[in-house]
Amino acid sequence: MPEKDRAMSILKVLKEEFELPPWAGTVRDPFQTLIITIISQNTSSKNTARAFENLSRRFPITPQALAGADVREIEDAIRVAGMYRNRSRVIKELSRIILEQFGGSLDFIYSMPISEARKTLMSLPGVGPKTADIVLLFCGAGPTVPVDTHVNRVSKRLGLAPPDADYEGVRRALEEAYPPEEYLSVHLLLIALGRSYCRARRPKCGVCPVRSFCPSSKMGG
Repeated sequence: MPEKDRAMSILKVLKEEFELPPWAGTVRDPFQTLIITIISQNTSSKNTARAFENLSRRFPITPQALAGADVREIEDAIRVAGMYRNRSRVIKELSRIILEQFGGSLDFIYSMPISEARKTLMSLPGVGPKTADIVLLFCGAGPTVPVDTHVNRVSKRLGLAPPDADYEGVRRALEEAYPPEEYLSVHLLLIALGRSYCRARRPKCGVCPVRSFCPSSKMGG
């Protein structure tokens, strides 16, 4: 089977196996998405949600409010997410920069070419490639595939990306394998597969819905 056909067959099965979250496909606020993503780094989705909710109760999630906030109040709000001291300083500093350099808005992501918008986002404190790609994709600013630990592991096991590829190599491989209108689904569904079946330890290959398309399917049961 040609590789592109195999990739699309994998996606078709994943769409049948998993439901996309209700918010998928809706345009999200860039700054709020940025803050949520920074809180979520190396943190469970449950604790991310709790920390963001706590922060939202104390402050409007805007550059103006967070740039002027007492860093200790931010720390207290997001403590449940862990590494709260460093995250709080990052949130306050990037809010200040967005306020001073970009007029308090991330709307530049919609007017710049995606490569330039990505580079500009990555110039902000605490923003690496994955965080920048999440903001661009989830906010409808441009087609890109964010690569988290699940996407990295699953795409390599499925042979959708080279086994030795770095972040950019995996991202490019997935973007070549799928059409841009599927990038959000690819990102979310590979994460779902990684959490449910293609785990880092003891993957459930024997019952994996895409085992017939997977060159690594004999590694576990």
